[in-house]
Amino acid sequence: MRGGFDMKESVYAVEVHDLTVAYDVKPVLWDIDLEIPSGKLAAVVGPNGAGKTTLIKAMLGLLKPVSGAVRFGNIPDEKHRKNRIAYVPQSGSVDWDFPATALDVVMMGRYGHLGWFRRPGKIERQMAYDTLEKVGMRDFASRQISQLSGGQQQRVFLARALIQQADIYFMDEPFKGVDAQTEKSIVRLLKELKRQGKTVIVVHHDLQTVADYFDWVTLINLRVVANGPVEAVFHEKNLSMAYGGRGLLLKGVV
Repeated sequence: MRGGFDMKESVYAVEVHDLTVAYDVKPVLWDIDLEIPSGKLAAVVGPNGAGKTTLIKAMLGLLKPVSGAVRFGNIPDEKHRKNRIAYVPQSGSVDWDFPATALDVVMMGRYGHLGWFRRPGKIERQMAYDTLEKVGMRDFASRQISQLSGGQQQRVFLARALIQQADIYFMDEPFKGVDAQTEKSIVRLLKELKRQGKTVIVVHHDLQTVADYFDWVTLINLRVVANGPVEAVFHEKNLSMAYGGRGLLLKGVV
């Protein structure tokens, strides 16, 4: 999926060109073209069924598109992507009955760096403890993930992504089903990633918090409605186009 781009240096973390995805012949994303600059906190926003999750899965190669190309900055090929791109899926898509502790799950994030034939050692274990500490889950390291609350599980999977020390992070509704304290904690971590120069792309559903949490937004509804800085494209006209003309009176939206 690298076709459609020239070989010059890219200033974007992600570039998508002419991406179309279909289920059973029916298109669910159509002719998607967008760029997300490096070092941004980017939200992917749209109504239910707009194709938000499908978009990031297609970007990551988890879904095969009908057509199109995706480029990740200057990461040359899939071999290098596994260590430089991290993904936090929707909590509902995870098998929480899998017999693993919180510490085990976080250490899984280092496997791409270790390769198939090296087992995690003392260094990786300490990294996992330190990362659990960052998300407020150090005291739950030995707890089975099935015994954690929804918010705690989300923090563990966030820690698994953080320990990868990636350049680009994809997160599919990380705030879904979490309490207010956990949401604030996640937002602080996302902003810290941005300060480190990382790019974070988040499927997000709460329009009220877009302007507070993010500095870039992609509005989609099967196609791209708008893509750019929040202050430039997150306004009533574009929101009305994305959400089918329904009136949206939002605090802080012009």
